[in-house]
Amino acid sequence: MKQATLLAALAVLLAACGTIDGVGRDISNASRTVESWF
Repeated sequence: MKQATLLAALAVLLAACGTIDGVGRDISNASRTVESWF
């Protein structure tokens, strides 16, 4: 039971890291787009 809970928590953490990485890329792309306007 503990092992299943630990694996589930690890999966959630890894999914969150992927989401944060995606948001970081989106922000970088948006800032480059705005920078190109000037």
